[in-house]
Amino acid sequence: MDAELRAGIALYNAGRYRTAHDAWEHAWIGMSEADERKDFLQGLIQFTVAIHHATTENDAGALSLAQKAPTYLDGYNDSFAGVDLEPVRSYLAAIREDPTVLERRDPPTLTRHGEAVALDDLDFDGTILAADAIAESEGESEEALIEQAIEYARADLEAGDEGSEFVTFLFDYVREPQARGIVTQRLSEHVSRRQSREEDVSGLFE
Repeated sequence: MDAELRAGIALYNAGRYRTAHDAWEHAWIGMSEADERKDFLQGLIQFTVAIHHATTENDAGALSLAQKAPTYLDGYNDSFAGVDLEPVRSYLAAIREDPTVLERRDPPTLTRHGEAVALDDLDFDGTILAADAIAESEGESEEALIEQAIEYARADLEAGDEGSEFVTFLFDYVREPQARGIVTQRLSEHVSRRQSREEDVSGLFE
């Protein structure tokens, strides 16, 4: 769960609260009920969604999740899995007291092992998880493109191609939101060329 946890924290710290939820949810779905991390992750998911509701002025939604999230975090120490939960618990209490607290007090930065994980800090595994979560929020077309780019990036790395353009573009997609439109366009062009080459090779044996 290390890569998923870091990816979600980085997305949250970048202000992408709903997207952080998506990154963590994939890991949560795959956990068994006996996994001690499942309730912990559910608590973080509900915390980020509470923040998301607060940013959209959905006070009722923010209050509801601020009431539910602590029940999932109960029983975990303040540094479970290296995540500092004290600021999380404190802010959830502030939302329960006043769901409009976000207007006066920014949400806490999430840290793991004392590090405020940012998108620039993610390794390849964390970056592709973040890229997939971001693309999922952008619609089916972009999600399909990023999934294909991730497949090609993995194949290139397995083949020893450390300079893969797909790897570079995926890092740019996550780390440079202001350039995401251009990066997506370039990725689309590279995916199309790669698919054409694969079809040409495949046709040789028909």
